[in-house]
Amino acid sequence: MEIKVIGADKLEKKLKDLASMEKVKNAVRLNGSELQQGAMQYAPVKTGNLKQSIRLQIRDSGMEAAVHPTADYAEYVEFGTRFMEAQPYLLPAFEVQLPIFRADLKRALED
Repeated sequence: MEIKVIGADKLEKKLKDLASMEKVKNAVRLNGSELQQGAMQYAPVKTGNLKQSIRLQIRDSGMEAAVHPTADYAEYVEFGTRFMEAQPYLLPAFEVQLPIFRADLKRALED
């Protein structure tokens, strides 16, 4: 009796690709969470509403993380107005997180 498996190498490659995609999704989720925490840390606090309104959404089956405040005045704080200086909190958090995300993503794709 002989058993022959056809396409085992294709299956193995597919399983490795799926494992890599799961590592990428984990990196996206982790870095999205860290970006959210960083934005909350940088957010100026008067009442705490802006800080507490910063949300994380995982989209596109885990391939995208969106961090955004829901407070209706959030843009004015980030960019300022003609009456108020900008108090950036999202951009500084993003600038800190970006190189960390790139390194995590590179590591996930190399494994």
